[in-house]
Amino acid sequence: MARLNQHNMYIFLLVLTICNTAGLQVWQTLFDNFAVNIVHLEGQHIGIIQSVREIPGLLSLLVVYLLLIIKEHRLSALAVLVLGVGVSITGLLPSFYGMILTTLVMSFGFHYFETTNQSLTLQYFDKLTAPLIFGRLRSFTAATNVVTGLIILSLAPFLQYRHLYLLFGLLIIGAAFWAMTRDPVDRTLAPQRRSMVVRSRYWLYYCLTFMAGARRQIFVAFAVFLMVKKFSFTVSEIAVLFLLNNVINFFLSRLIGTCIVRFGERRVLSLEYFSLIFIFIAYTLTDSKLMIGVLYILDHIFFNFAIAIRTFFQKIADPQDIAPSMAVGFTINHIAAVFLPALGGLLWLIDYRLVFFAGAAMSCVSLLLVQCISTQLRRHEQR
Repeated sequence: MARLNQHNMYIFLLVLTICNTAGLQVWQTLFDNFAVNIVHLEGQHIGIIQSVREIPGLLSLLVVYLLLIIKEHRLSALAVLVLGVGVSITGLLPSFYGMILTTLVMSFGFHYFETTNQSLTLQYFDKLTAPLIFGRLRSFTAATNVVTGLIILSLAPFLQYRHLYLLFGLLIIGAAFWAMTRDPVDRTLAPQRRSMVVRSRYWLYYCLTFMAGARRQIFVAFAVFLMVKKFSFTVSEIAVLFLLNNVINFFLSRLIGTCIVRFGERRVLSLEYFSLIFIFIAYTLTDSKLMIGVLYILDHIFFNFAIAIRTFFQKIADPQDIAPSMAVGFTINHIAAVFLPALGGLLWLIDYRLVFFAGAAMSCVSLLLVQCISTQLRRHEQR
C-alpha cells in the first residue's frame, strides 16, 4: 500500500511539475518580446515587473497558514491552476498594470507549488529515495523546457502572443483540474504542523538556503547579462545555449540524485561550492565567447546540486516540521532577491568583475558552512 501511495504521489507531482515548468518557461520566453513589442514598455517598467515577480517567493511562508484550510496536495493542484490562469490571461491584458497583475498571479502559483512540491517529496520518499526523486523531477524539468521552447518556436510564426499564452494556460488549467480529482495521500504519514516552525537546530539549513538564494541571484541577474553586454551574444545564440543547457541537464540531473545517495550531501555540496569559486573567478578573467558559454552551462549544472540542501534537512528534521520548514526555507531563499540585484547593479557600475568576485566570496562562505553537515548529522543521531 505504501508503495502504491508513493507511485501515485510521484505521478501526481510529475504531472504538476511539468505544468509548472512549462508555465514559467512560456512566460519567460515570451515576456521580453511581448513587453517591448506589444505593451511598449521601457527598462524601468521591466525592472519593476521583475521585482514584483519575486514577491510571492518572499511570501511563501504563508503556505503554512493556507494548510490550515486546505490539504497540501490540493494546494499543489490549486497553485498550478493559479499559474495557468496567470499565463492564460497575460496576452489579454497588454498594459503595464495588466502585466503586473498577471505576473503576480503567475508567480504566486509557481512559487507556492514549488514549496509544496519540495515538502511532499520529502514526506513521501525516504532518505535514500528522495534524492533520486528530486533528480528525476529535475530531469523532467529540463526536458519540459526543451519541448516547450521547441513548441513555441514552431507555433510563433502562426499565432499571436495572446493565442500562445492562452493555449499553454488552458492546457495547464486542464491538467490542474485533473490533479484536483486525484487523492494520492498516505494517511499513515506523520501529520504536518500547521504553524510557523523556526528552530535553532535547523540553523545550518537556513544559512545554506540563504546562500543558495544569493548565488542564484548572481547567476540569474548577471550571467546572461554579461554574455550579452560583453560578448555580444545574439538572441539565437542565447536560445541555442539554453537548449543545449537543458539537454545536458536532462541527462545529468538523475546522476546528481544518485551521487547524493552514494557520497552524501557534504561531499556533493563541497564539490559544488569549490567548483563555483573557480567558475565565478573565471567569469572575470575570460575573453573567450566559447568559454563564457561553457561556464554558463557548468554554473547551471552545479545549480542543480542544491537539492542536497533539502535532503540534508530531511535527515535532521522532525517529520512533522517538513511542510512549514519548506515554506520558511523558500522565503529565506528569496530574501537575497530583494537587495542583491540592486547591490550587484551598483557594483557593476564600478567594475562588472566585482559582481562575480562577490559570487566567489559567497561560494567560499558556503563551502565552509557545508563542512558542518557531518557535525549536524551526528548531533541528530545522538538526540
